[in-house]
Amino acid sequence: MKLIRFLITATLSISLLVALNIRLPLSNPIPPLGKFLNPFTGFWANSFEVNKEGALEITGLRDKVNVVYDSSAIAHIYASNEFDLYAAQGFITALDRLWQMEFQTHAAAGRVSEVLGAGKDSVYLSFDRDQRRSGMVFAAENFFKSLEEDSAMYNRAEAYAKGVNAYIATLNYKNLPLEYKLLDYQPEPWTILKTALLLKSMAKTLNTGEKDLEMTNALQLFGLETVNQLFPDYESVGDAIVENPGKWPKPVVIPDSIPLAVPQGLAEAIAQDKTDKDTGSNNWAVSGKKTASGYPILSNDPHLTLSLPSIWYTVHLSAPGYNSMGASLPGSPGIISGFNDSIAWGVTNAQRDAVDWYAIQFRDSTRAEYLHDGTWKKSVVKSEEYNVRGLGIFKEEVVYTHHGPIRFDKNFRAKNQRVNYAYRWISHDKSNEMRTFYQMNKGKNLSDYHSALAYFSAPAQNFIFASVAGDIAIRVQGKFPIRRKYEGKFVLDGSTSQTEWNHFIPDEHHARQDNPERGFVSSANQYPADSTYPYYINAASYEAYRNRRINRLLEAMDSISPMDMIGLQMDDHSLKGYEALPLLLNHLDAANLNEQEQTALNELKKWDFRYSLGSLGASYFESWWSALYPMVWDEFRGKQVELPMPTSYQTIRLIKTAPELKFYDVLETPEKETLKTIVLNSFKESVVSIEKWKEENKKSPAWADYKGTTVEHLTRLPSLSRTVAAPGNREAVNATSRRGGPSWRMVVSLEPNGIKAWGIYPGGQSGHPASKDYDNMIKPWSEGSMLSLQFSDASRLSARSSIKLSPQR
Repeated sequence: MKLIRFLITATLSISLLVALNIRLPLSNPIPPLGKFLNPFTGFWANSFEVNKEGALEITGLRDKVNVVYDSSAIAHIYASNEFDLYAAQGFITALDRLWQMEFQTHAAAGRVSEVLGAGKDSVYLSFDRDQRRSGMVFAAENFFKSLEEDSAMYNRAEAYAKGVNAYIATLNYKNLPLEYKLLDYQPEPWTILKTALLLKSMAKTLNTGEKDLEMTNALQLFGLETVNQLFPDYESVGDAIVENPGKWPKPVVIPDSIPLAVPQGLAEAIAQDKTDKDTGSNNWAVSGKKTASGYPILSNDPHLTLSLPSIWYTVHLSAPGYNSMGASLPGSPGIISGFNDSIAWGVTNAQRDAVDWYAIQFRDSTRAEYLHDGTWKKSVVKSEEYNVRGLGIFKEEVVYTHHGPIRFDKNFRAKNQRVNYAYRWISHDKSNEMRTFYQMNKGKNLSDYHSALAYFSAPAQNFIFASVAGDIAIRVQGKFPIRRKYEGKFVLDGSTSQTEWNHFIPDEHHARQDNPERGFVSSANQYPADSTYPYYINAASYEAYRNRRINRLLEAMDSISPMDMIGLQMDDHSLKGYEALPLLLNHLDAANLNEQEQTALNELKKWDFRYSLGSLGASYFESWWSALYPMVWDEFRGKQVELPMPTSYQTIRLIKTAPELKFYDVLETPEKETLKTIVLNSFKESVVSIEKWKEENKKSPAWADYKGTTVEHLTRLPSLSRTVAAPGNREAVNATSRRGGPSWRMVVSLEPNGIKAWGIYPGGQSGHPASKDYDNMIKPWSEGSMLSLQFSDASRLSARSSIKLSPQR
């Protein structure tokens, strides 16, 4: 049935495109119809399952490899050495995910316009230019240099690349993945640099959240007192990831505070691609003293944009001295979030500020020299060439200072021709995160966990850990500059070395905790350490709700089972709603409401603060909040400059504690609004919005329908995307929003008589749209079901098929 549905959907989509002579949503021309519609080799050939049975001879192997697919389509790879293990992982991953792997590296390298053209209003070319100006290739090249200094890691990355290329060598037009045919291009050879680009792309997604330019504008428009009120570094809410009051190591260097060194003038009209609001995550580990088994349980669910093919690819890797399973990143060797015979580990985003902006003063319009510590320093100019499909070559020059590339200047996204902002990003530095995950995959104990993390620089992550030996731990890991107060919160003066990253927090001073007395460790993107931590910490924002909910529930739990942990991952209670709604209702003048408004009020009063599938109260609350929030902060919108926005938590706190706040007055109206005025006006506006939705959709606004979660294909083609009825919301533990949510859920019980593990993600193992394994996990994922992960030798697997790989003779 799935193949038939795919054929019908695809045929209708293609027929419409041909009949209407329109472009694909990605603005790419219709592919050559002769070969695309060929009944033998065209897109019809993609209606069959990819063959995963039999024997293959491939280049790059040293010995035979056995690949067994279990009943969930998870590949279990059994090799006699690690080189072949990684080569087979590359081959098998490409078999399911080649187009995804390559398209993501094209995006990272700023090469999307090669495939898609410039796009409407040159959107794809603009995206590519921003990627190049962000120094993505520069960062990947430095990562590559680090691998060259670590022959073991280089050889394994090379083995992976050889495996991918062995699969590419098997392709012709007939068995080419569908997206290559739709977009009419061919795969390139895989390289280690492509793996590096993929990892740096993930780092950009996770660790480029900052508001330096916007905060600088806010500082100059509103002053430091208001900035500190609306954007405090620490919101003093919830539990820090690590509480160690008064017991932190003595800091190595804490420079004296310096005067703010911000440029004169505003950062005009710079439009940035910011970290996705759906980027977050939860993880926790409970010790044996809180579990029914007497052994630790670890849980992890990283929150990212939901996409097809899925971000992660589940795989089991087995070779002498190596036996791990979990979520891998297609295009990179090893397991990122997973477990082995002895330990389990997972990650959440640490939110730390890993980017600074420097205002650069050039000597003249050639930008060949820039001022630094009283002398003129030579800049480096890199020529960038974009082969824009359908338009030809576009060229530009990107200037590099020792801080990093000039990302915004007179030629790109800045009206003010004097603007030259250098982009300092921690992921530009040489690093070797591949070594971290390699050692974690092979780790046996708590000591191995800490040793592996010593190699990890970026993106900053909260690594959770548990072991069969009974240990649990958490560590906030990354490469963090030692900052003065306010340093990195605003644009910095690039002409002096005083503002540079001259010192870094020692590894042993990072926030970390092993085997706490309370019996669990956890993180949900909140503040990393208590207020006595001796180093200045800054980030775009820290999470205020999920962390408190998780910790309160874990504190109350005892005799915990893995099913309890799976249930906690699906918790859809809203602390934000619990704290905000009574406050808003208290300020709402309900004297003269119409019938529709009274209905809305009644639903809100009945709401149990859960984002359950059928909840009407959740929909009315979210509609109200979406109307209220921009009314409160209208002073930050519609300006000629980019400005930050206060967090939801800060907004609620101010409504509670500052009822006379000047920001309640809406600037575009002649009246002087008060808090009560905007509460009432936003409520009325929200009801109008709900009624409009009801009319357009011909149904009541049940939460799942109103939210409309979509798992979107990377091409954004509707026929390849999926909608899903899913509970939860961004501030709930089950942080499933319209476009984002738990991209991987994992629960591992660390039992010495055999590790038990469960995992799932919103998609499927296959990246081929016609496959029954393309989207088969979406519904169980939304319902809170998880696959039991078969972690065993080949003889005990519930096998679906197998492939025997051997060296090409």
